[in-house]
Amino acid sequence: MLIYNAKILTNDSQNPVIDNGAIWIENGLIKAIGAGDQLKAAYTGDERVDVEGRILMPGLINMHTHIYSAFARGMGVPRPQRNFPEILENVWWHLDRDLTADDGRLNAYATGIESIRNGVTTLFDHHSSPNEARGSLFAISDALSALGMRHSLCYEVSDRDGEAIFVDEVAENMDYMRSLDPDDNMRKAMFGLHASFTLSDKSLDKVQDAMSGRREGYHIHVAEGISDQTDSLQKYGKRVVERLNDRGMIGPNSLSIHCVNTNAFEHDILAATKANVVHNPMSNMGNAVGCTPVVAMLAKGVLVGLGTDAYTNCMLESVKVAKILQSHHLADPTKGFGEALTMQFENNPKMASSFFGIELGRLVEGAAADLITLDYKPYTPLTANTVGGHLVFGMTGRQVVDTMVNGRFVMKDRVIQTVDEDKLFAESDGRAREVWRTQL
Repeated sequence: MLIYNAKILTNDSQNPVIDNGAIWIENGLIKAIGAGDQLKAAYTGDERVDVEGRILMPGLINMHTHIYSAFARGMGVPRPQRNFPEILENVWWHLDRDLTADDGRLNAYATGIESIRNGVTTLFDHHSSPNEARGSLFAISDALSALGMRHSLCYEVSDRDGEAIFVDEVAENMDYMRSLDPDDNMRKAMFGLHASFTLSDKSLDKVQDAMSGRREGYHIHVAEGISDQTDSLQKYGKRVVERLNDRGMIGPNSLSIHCVNTNAFEHDILAATKANVVHNPMSNMGNAVGCTPVVAMLAKGVLVGLGTDAYTNCMLESVKVAKILQSHHLADPTKGFGEALTMQFENNPKMASSFFGIELGRLVEGAAADLITLDYKPYTPLTANTVGGHLVFGMTGRQVVDTMVNGRFVMKDRVIQTVDEDKLFAESDGRAREVWRTQL
Protein backbone atom coordinates (compact mmCIF):
# COMPACT_ATOMS: atom_id res chain seq x y z
CA MET A 1 0.00 0.00 0.00
CA LEU A 2 1.13 3.53 -0.78
CA ILE A 3 -0.32 6.42 1.22
CA TYR A 4 0.45 9.75 -0.43
CA ASN A 5 -0.42 13.44 -0.60
CA ALA A 6 0.23 13.85 3.13
CA LYS A 7 1.97 16.32 5.39
CA ILE A 8 3.86 13.80 7.49
CA LEU A 9 4.89 14.39 11.10
CA THR A 10 7.30 11.51 11.60
CA ASN A 11 8.28 11.97 15.27
CA ASP A 12 11.81 11.30 13.96
CA SER A 13 14.25 14.04 14.96
CA GLN A 14 16.32 13.43 11.82
CA ASN A 15 13.41 14.21 9.50
CA PRO A 16 10.49 15.56 11.56
CA VAL A 17 8.23 17.02 8.85
CA ILE A 18 7.78 15.88 5.24
CA ASP A 19 5.64 18.10 3.04
CA ASN A 20 3.79 16.32 0.24
CA GLY A 21 5.08 13.03 1.62
CA ALA A 22 4.23 9.38 1.13
CA ILE A 23 4.59 6.10 3.01
CA TRP A 24 5.08 2.68 1.43
CA ILE A 25 3.68 -0.13 3.61
CA GLU A 26 4.26 -3.87 3.30
CA ASN A 27 3.40 -6.69 5.71
CA GLY A 28 2.41 -4.30 8.47
CA LEU A 29 5.69 -2.38 8.36
CA ILE A 30 6.91 0.85 6.82
CA LYS A 31 9.08 -0.08 3.84
CA ALA A 32 9.86 3.48 2.80
CA ILE A 33 8.93 7.05 3.71
CA GLY A 34 9.81 10.26 1.91
CA ALA A 35 8.93 12.64 -0.89
CA GLY A 36 5.63 11.78 -2.52
CA ASP A 37 6.76 12.12 -6.13
CA GLN A 38 9.71 9.77 -5.63
CA LEU A 39 7.75 7.06 -3.83
CA LYS A 40 4.83 7.23 -6.26
CA ALA A 41 7.30 6.58 -9.08
CA ALA A 42 9.01 3.73 -7.23
CA TYR A 43 5.89 1.98 -5.89
CA THR A 44 4.88 -1.01 -7.98
CA GLY A 45 1.68 -2.08 -6.24
CA ASP A 46 -1.94 -1.35 -7.04
CA GLU A 47 -3.21 -0.11 -3.67
CA ARG A 48 -2.79 3.66 -3.45
CA VAL A 49 -4.50 5.89 -0.89
CA ASP A 50 -4.72 9.66 -1.41
CA VAL A 51 -5.18 11.36 1.98
CA GLU A 52 -5.86 14.70 0.32
CA GLY A 53 -3.23 16.78 2.07
CA ARG A 54 -4.13 15.72 5.61
CA ILE A 55 -1.69 15.53 8.51
CA LEU A 56 -0.27 12.01 8.82
CA MET A 57 1.47 11.05 12.05
CA PRO A 58 2.22 8.01 14.24
CA GLY A 59 -0.63 6.33 16.05
CA LEU A 60 -0.89 7.44 19.67
CA ILE A 61 0.03 5.22 22.62
CA ASN A 62 -1.87 5.09 25.92
CA MET A 63 0.39 3.64 28.60
CA HIS A 64 -2.33 3.14 31.26
CA THR A 65 -6.09 2.79 31.21
CA HIS A 66 -8.93 0.86 32.85
CA ILE A 67 -11.27 -0.60 30.27
CA TYR A 68 -13.54 -1.93 33.04
CA SER A 69 -14.58 1.62 33.98
CA ALA A 70 -16.48 2.18 30.73
CA PHE A 71 -19.91 1.64 32.32
CA ALA A 72 -19.19 4.42 34.83
CA ARG A 73 -19.72 7.19 32.30
CA GLY A 74 -22.87 9.03 33.45
CA MET A 75 -23.43 6.65 36.37
CA GLY A 76 -24.76 8.22 39.54
CA VAL A 77 -23.39 7.50 43.01
CA PRO A 78 -25.49 7.69 46.18
CA ARG A 79 -23.50 10.45 47.90
CA PRO A 80 -20.47 12.69 47.35
CA GLN A 81 -17.09 10.98 47.72
CA ARG A 82 -14.96 13.19 49.97
CA ASN A 83 -11.51 11.69 49.38
CA PHE A 84 -9.64 9.12 47.30
CA PRO A 85 -10.22 6.11 49.60
CA GLU A 86 -13.96 6.82 49.49
CA ILE A 87 -13.85 7.03 45.69
CA LEU A 88 -12.22 3.60 45.58
CA GLU A 89 -14.55 2.01 48.13
CA ASN A 90 -17.84 3.46 46.93
CA VAL A 91 -17.34 3.78 43.19
CA TRP A 92 -14.66 1.55 41.63
CA TRP A 93 -14.65 -1.32 44.12
CA HIS A 94 -18.44 -1.34 44.01
CA LEU A 95 -18.65 -1.28 40.22
CA ASP A 96 -15.98 -3.91 39.53
CA ARG A 97 -17.69 -6.50 41.77
CA ASP A 98 -20.76 -6.45 39.50
CA LEU A 99 -18.87 -6.97 36.25
CA THR A 100 -18.80 -10.23 34.33
CA ALA A 101 -16.17 -11.42 31.90
CA ASP A 102 -18.59 -10.61 29.09
CA ASP A 103 -18.88 -7.07 30.43
CA GLY A 104 -15.14 -6.89 29.84
CA ARG A 105 -15.83 -7.67 26.20
CA LEU A 106 -18.39 -4.86 25.90
CA ASN A 107 -16.17 -2.43 27.80
CA ALA A 108 -13.25 -3.31 25.53
CA TYR A 109 -15.29 -2.65 22.41
CA ALA A 110 -16.52 0.68 23.77
CA THR A 111 -13.10 1.83 24.95
CA GLY A 112 -11.35 0.49 21.87
CA ILE A 113 -13.71 2.14 19.40
CA GLU A 114 -13.45 5.49 21.14
CA SER A 115 -9.67 5.12 21.36
CA ILE A 116 -9.42 4.38 17.63
CA ARG A 117 -11.61 7.40 16.90
CA ASN A 118 -9.12 9.51 18.86
CA GLY A 119 -6.09 8.07 17.08
CA VAL A 120 -4.94 5.62 19.76
CA THR A 121 -3.44 2.49 18.22
CA THR A 122 -1.80 0.88 21.29
CA LEU A 123 -3.07 0.68 24.85
CA PHE A 124 -1.98 -0.86 28.15
CA ASP A 125 -4.94 -1.97 30.26
CA HIS A 126 -5.30 -2.82 33.96
CA HIS A 127 -8.48 -4.86 34.54
CA SER A 128 -10.68 -5.73 37.51
CA SER A 129 -13.85 -7.87 37.78
CA PRO A 130 -13.26 -9.83 41.01
CA ASN A 131 -16.40 -11.95 40.99
CA GLU A 132 -15.63 -13.15 37.47
CA ALA A 133 -11.90 -12.78 37.06
CA ARG A 134 -11.39 -16.04 35.18
CA GLY A 135 -11.66 -15.57 31.43
CA SER A 136 -11.90 -11.80 31.66
CA LEU A 137 -8.55 -11.00 30.01
CA PHE A 138 -9.33 -13.40 27.18
CA ALA A 139 -12.67 -11.67 26.58
CA ILE A 140 -11.03 -8.25 26.50
CA SER A 141 -8.26 -9.43 24.20
CA ASP A 142 -10.74 -11.03 21.81
CA ALA A 143 -12.60 -7.72 21.50
CA LEU A 144 -9.49 -5.59 21.04
CA SER A 145 -8.13 -8.09 18.52
CA ALA A 146 -11.39 -7.94 16.58
CA LEU A 147 -11.03 -4.16 16.48
CA GLY A 148 -7.42 -4.53 15.34
CA MET A 149 -5.79 -2.73 18.28
CA ARG A 150 -2.35 -3.44 19.68
CA HIS A 151 -2.71 -4.12 23.40
CA SER A 152 -1.07 -5.21 26.64
CA LEU A 153 -3.35 -6.61 29.34
CA CYS A 154 -3.13 -7.56 33.00
CA TYR A 155 -5.48 -8.31 35.89
CA GLU A 156 -5.13 -6.25 39.07
CA VAL A 157 -4.49 -8.66 41.94
CA SER A 158 -5.56 -7.49 45.39
CA ASP A 159 -6.33 -8.79 48.88
CA ARG A 160 -9.49 -6.73 49.12
CA ASP A 161 -11.95 -9.46 48.04
CA GLY A 162 -10.58 -12.43 49.98
CA GLU A 163 -8.29 -15.40 49.43
CA ALA A 164 -10.39 -17.34 46.92
CA ILE A 165 -10.71 -14.37 44.59
CA PHE A 166 -7.01 -13.57 45.05
CA VAL A 167 -6.21 -17.08 43.79
CA ASP A 168 -8.46 -16.58 40.75
CA GLU A 169 -6.85 -13.23 39.98
CA VAL A 170 -3.34 -14.65 40.07
CA ALA A 171 -4.45 -17.56 37.89
CA GLU A 172 -6.04 -15.24 35.32
CA ASN A 173 -2.81 -13.30 34.92
CA MET A 174 -0.80 -16.47 34.54
CA ASP A 175 -3.25 -18.23 32.20
CA TYR A 176 -3.43 -15.26 29.87
CA MET A 177 0.33 -14.75 29.97
CA ARG A 178 1.01 -18.38 29.09
CA SER A 179 -1.53 -18.35 26.27
CA LEU A 180 0.34 -15.77 24.20
CA ASP A 181 2.92 -16.41 21.53
CA PRO A 182 6.09 -14.54 22.61
CA ASP A 183 6.56 -13.44 18.99
CA ASP A 184 3.09 -11.88 18.76
CA ASN A 185 3.67 -8.12 18.53
CA MET A 186 -0.05 -7.29 18.68
CA ARG A 187 -0.80 -8.80 22.11
CA LYS A 188 1.28 -8.73 25.28
CA ALA A 189 0.72 -9.51 28.95
CA MET A 190 1.95 -8.17 32.25
CA PHE A 191 1.18 -9.22 35.81
CA GLY A 192 -1.28 -6.78 37.33
CA LEU A 193 -1.14 -5.64 40.95
CA HIS A 194 -3.53 -3.12 42.44
CA ALA A 195 -1.32 -1.21 44.89
CA SER A 196 0.98 -1.72 47.84
CA PHE A 197 -1.73 -0.90 50.39
CA THR A 198 -4.03 -3.72 49.19
CA LEU A 199 -1.31 -6.39 49.05
CA SER A 200 0.31 -8.01 52.09
CA ASP A 201 3.82 -9.43 52.14
CA LYS A 202 2.29 -12.91 52.16
CA SER A 203 0.36 -12.12 48.98
CA LEU A 204 3.39 -10.64 47.26
CA ASP A 205 5.32 -13.80 48.15
CA LYS A 206 2.66 -15.84 46.34
CA VAL A 207 2.78 -13.54 43.34
CA GLN A 208 6.54 -13.87 43.11
CA ASP A 209 6.27 -17.65 43.35
CA ALA A 210 3.79 -17.66 40.47
CA MET A 211 6.03 -15.41 38.38
CA SER A 212 9.22 -17.35 39.03
CA GLY A 213 11.11 -17.80 35.77
CA ARG A 214 8.89 -15.40 33.82
CA ARG A 215 10.32 -12.39 31.96
CA GLU A 216 7.14 -10.30 32.03
CA GLY A 217 6.98 -7.40 34.46
CA TYR A 218 4.40 -5.89 36.80
CA HIS A 219 1.78 -3.21 36.14
CA ILE A 220 0.96 -1.52 39.47
CA HIS A 221 -0.38 1.74 40.92
CA VAL A 222 2.36 3.39 42.97
CA ALA A 223 1.68 6.03 45.64
CA GLU A 224 -1.35 7.39 43.82
CA GLY A 225 -2.89 8.60 47.08
CA ILE A 226 -1.04 9.54 50.25
CA SER A 227 -2.78 6.61 51.99
CA ASP A 228 -0.58 4.22 50.00
CA GLN A 229 2.56 5.78 51.52
CA THR A 230 1.07 5.95 55.01
CA ASP A 231 0.12 2.28 54.89
CA SER A 232 3.55 1.18 53.66
CA LEU A 233 5.43 3.20 56.26
CA GLN A 234 3.22 2.04 59.13
CA LYS A 235 3.16 -1.66 58.20
CA TYR A 236 6.58 -2.22 56.63
CA GLY A 237 8.74 0.75 57.62
CA LYS A 238 9.41 1.47 53.95
CA ARG A 239 8.16 3.90 51.35
CA VAL A 240 6.16 2.32 48.53
CA VAL A 241 8.84 2.45 45.83
CA GLU A 242 11.40 0.99 48.24
CA ARG A 243 9.05 -1.84 49.26
CA LEU A 244 8.27 -2.79 45.67
CA ASN A 245 11.86 -2.42 44.52
CA ASP A 246 13.06 -4.77 47.26
CA ARG A 247 10.90 -7.40 45.55
CA GLY A 248 12.08 -6.64 42.01
CA MET A 249 8.72 -5.15 41.05
CA ILE A 250 10.17 -1.85 39.86
CA GLY A 251 12.28 -1.72 36.71
CA PRO A 252 12.46 -1.68 32.91
CA ASN A 253 10.00 -4.57 32.45
CA SER A 254 7.37 -3.08 34.76
CA LEU A 255 5.01 -0.09 34.76
CA SER A 256 4.86 2.09 37.87
CA ILE A 257 1.64 4.05 37.56
CA HIS A 258 1.12 7.55 39.02
CA CYS A 259 3.98 7.95 41.56
CA VAL A 260 2.18 11.09 42.74
CA ASN A 261 3.19 11.01 46.38
CA THR A 262 6.84 10.06 45.93
CA ASN A 263 9.96 11.84 47.14
CA ALA A 264 13.54 12.37 45.97
CA PHE A 265 14.72 9.13 47.63
CA GLU A 266 12.18 7.18 45.58
CA HIS A 267 13.06 9.09 42.41
CA ASP A 268 16.66 7.96 42.83
CA ILE A 269 15.45 4.34 42.99
CA LEU A 270 13.25 4.81 39.92
CA ALA A 271 16.17 6.27 37.98
CA ALA A 272 18.67 3.64 39.11
CA THR A 273 16.35 0.75 38.21
CA LYS A 274 15.43 2.25 34.81
CA ALA A 275 11.78 2.16 35.85
CA ASN A 276 8.86 3.11 33.61
CA VAL A 277 6.63 5.67 35.34
CA VAL A 278 3.26 6.63 33.84
CA HIS A 279 1.66 10.00 34.61
CA ASN A 280 -2.14 10.38 34.43
CA PRO A 281 -2.80 14.10 34.93
CA MET A 282 -6.56 14.27 34.43
CA SER A 283 -7.25 11.40 36.81
CA ASN A 284 -4.93 12.77 39.48
CA MET A 285 -6.65 16.14 39.35
CA GLY A 286 -10.11 14.58 39.36
CA ASN A 287 -9.32 12.39 42.36
CA ALA A 288 -7.56 15.29 44.11
CA VAL A 289 -4.56 13.12 45.00
CA GLY A 290 -1.89 15.64 44.00
CA CYS A 291 0.47 16.28 41.12
CA THR A 292 3.09 13.78 39.99
CA PRO A 293 6.54 15.43 40.25
CA VAL A 294 7.20 14.93 36.54
CA VAL A 295 9.73 17.73 36.16
CA ALA A 296 11.81 16.49 39.09
CA MET A 297 11.73 12.88 37.90
CA LEU A 298 12.66 13.71 34.32
CA ALA A 299 15.54 15.83 35.61
CA LYS A 300 16.88 12.75 37.41
CA GLY A 301 16.64 10.62 34.30
CA VAL A 302 13.45 8.74 35.18
CA LEU A 303 11.54 7.56 32.10
CA VAL A 304 8.07 9.09 32.54
CA GLY A 305 5.30 8.39 30.04
CA LEU A 306 1.67 9.37 29.75
CA GLY A 307 -1.63 7.57 30.24
CA THR A 308 -5.26 8.45 30.82
CA ASP A 309 -6.32 6.15 33.69
CA ALA A 310 -9.56 5.94 31.64
CA TYR A 311 -10.45 9.54 32.44
CA THR A 312 -10.51 10.05 28.68
CA ASN A 313 -9.66 7.95 25.64
CA CYS A 314 -7.94 10.86 23.90
CA MET A 315 -4.18 11.11 24.38
CA LEU A 316 -4.07 14.59 22.85
CA GLU A 317 -6.34 15.76 25.68
CA SER A 318 -3.98 14.16 28.16
CA VAL A 319 -1.02 15.96 26.57
CA LYS A 320 -2.72 19.34 26.95
CA VAL A 321 -3.64 18.77 30.58
CA ALA A 322 -0.16 17.41 31.37
CA LYS A 323 1.31 20.71 30.20
CA ILE A 324 -1.16 22.85 32.13
CA LEU A 325 -0.93 20.86 35.37
CA GLN A 326 2.86 21.14 35.67
CA SER A 327 2.79 24.87 34.89
CA HIS A 328 0.03 25.49 37.43
CA HIS A 329 1.37 23.25 40.20
CA LEU A 330 4.90 24.67 39.99
CA ALA A 331 3.65 28.23 39.45
CA ASP A 332 6.07 28.37 36.53
CA PRO A 333 4.72 28.79 32.98
CA THR A 334 8.07 27.63 31.54
CA LYS A 335 7.46 24.13 32.91
CA GLY A 336 5.22 21.50 31.38
CA PHE A 337 5.33 22.17 27.65
CA GLY A 338 8.51 20.27 26.85
CA GLU A 339 7.77 17.65 29.47
CA ALA A 340 4.33 16.88 28.02
CA LEU A 341 5.83 16.38 24.56
CA THR A 342 8.62 14.24 25.98
CA MET A 343 6.20 11.96 27.82
CA GLN A 344 3.83 11.34 24.92
CA PHE A 345 6.05 11.50 21.85
CA GLU A 346 9.41 10.31 23.16
CA ASN A 347 8.92 8.17 26.24
CA ASN A 348 5.66 6.43 25.36
CA PRO A 349 7.21 5.17 22.10
CA LYS A 350 10.33 4.03 23.98
CA MET A 351 8.28 2.11 26.53
CA ALA A 352 5.82 0.56 24.09
CA SER A 353 8.53 -0.39 21.60
CA SER A 354 10.41 -2.18 24.37
CA PHE A 355 7.35 -4.11 25.53
CA PHE A 356 6.12 -5.10 22.06
CA GLY A 357 9.51 -5.73 20.46
CA ILE A 358 8.78 -3.53 17.45
CA GLU A 359 9.33 0.15 16.67
CA LEU A 360 6.20 2.06 17.69
CA GLY A 361 5.37 5.75 17.82
CA ARG A 362 7.68 6.85 14.99
CA LEU A 363 7.28 6.81 11.22
CA VAL A 364 10.60 5.46 9.99
CA GLU A 365 11.66 2.57 7.77
CA GLY A 366 11.14 -0.75 9.53
CA ALA A 367 8.68 0.62 12.09
CA ALA A 368 5.18 -0.71 12.58
CA ALA A 369 2.64 0.83 10.21
CA ASP A 370 0.57 2.28 13.05
CA LEU A 371 -0.53 5.72 11.88
CA ILE A 372 -3.35 8.24 11.80
CA THR A 373 -4.48 11.09 9.58
CA LEU A 374 -6.09 14.29 10.84
CA ASP A 375 -8.01 17.01 9.05
CA TYR A 376 -6.18 19.63 11.13
CA LYS A 377 -5.69 22.78 9.09
CA PRO A 378 -2.96 24.96 10.62
CA TYR A 379 -3.42 28.71 10.32
CA THR A 380 0.17 29.38 11.42
CA PRO A 381 3.39 27.83 10.04
CA LEU A 382 3.71 24.11 10.81
CA THR A 383 7.40 23.29 10.54
CA ALA A 384 10.01 21.19 12.31
CA ASN A 385 10.49 24.06 14.77
CA THR A 386 6.80 24.62 15.51
CA VAL A 387 5.32 21.12 15.42
CA GLY A 388 5.29 20.84 19.23
CA GLY A 389 3.07 23.87 19.60
CA HIS A 390 0.59 22.47 17.11
CA LEU A 391 0.53 19.09 18.86
CA VAL A 392 -0.13 20.62 22.28
CA PHE A 393 -2.35 23.58 21.43
CA GLY A 394 -3.93 22.76 18.07
CA MET A 395 -4.58 19.10 17.37
CA THR A 396 -7.40 17.10 18.95
CA GLY A 397 -8.60 13.54 18.73
CA ARG A 398 -11.81 14.67 17.05
CA GLN A 399 -9.77 15.66 13.99
CA VAL A 400 -8.70 12.05 13.32
CA VAL A 401 -10.04 10.78 9.99
CA ASP A 402 -8.18 7.49 9.49
CA THR A 403 -6.54 5.09 11.94
CA MET A 404 -4.25 2.28 10.81
CA VAL A 405 -2.76 -0.48 12.97
CA ASN A 406 -0.24 -3.01 11.66
CA GLY A 407 -0.79 -1.83 8.09
CA ARG A 408 -4.58 -2.23 8.24
CA PHE A 409 -7.16 0.55 8.36
CA VAL A 410 -9.26 0.03 11.48
CA MET A 411 -11.01 3.34 10.81
CA LYS A 412 -11.29 4.97 7.40
CA ASP A 413 -13.03 8.25 6.66
CA ARG A 414 -14.22 8.21 10.29
CA VAL A 415 -15.98 4.85 9.85
CA ILE A 416 -14.89 1.91 12.04
CA GLN A 417 -13.93 -0.86 9.61
CA THR A 418 -13.78 -3.97 11.75
CA VAL A 419 -17.01 -4.22 13.79
CA ASP A 420 -20.60 -2.96 13.87
CA GLU A 421 -20.17 0.07 16.14
CA ASP A 422 -23.88 0.90 16.48
CA LYS A 423 -24.84 -2.65 17.40
CA LEU A 424 -22.11 -2.92 20.04
CA PHE A 425 -22.90 0.46 21.57
CA ALA A 426 -26.59 -0.46 21.80
CA GLU A 427 -25.65 -3.71 23.55
CA SER A 428 -23.36 -1.80 25.91
CA ASP A 429 -26.09 0.74 26.70
CA GLY A 430 -28.53 -2.00 27.63
CA ARG A 431 -26.08 -3.80 29.89
CA ALA A 432 -24.93 -0.53 31.51
CA ARG A 433 -28.52 0.17 32.57
CA GLU A 434 -28.60 -3.20 34.35
CA VAL A 435 -25.29 -2.56 36.10
CA TRP A 436 -26.31 0.94 37.16
CA ARG A 437 -29.33 -0.42 39.05
CA THR A 438 -26.96 -2.33 41.34
CA GLN A 439 -24.83 0.73 42.12
CA LEU A 440 -27.45 2.83 43.93
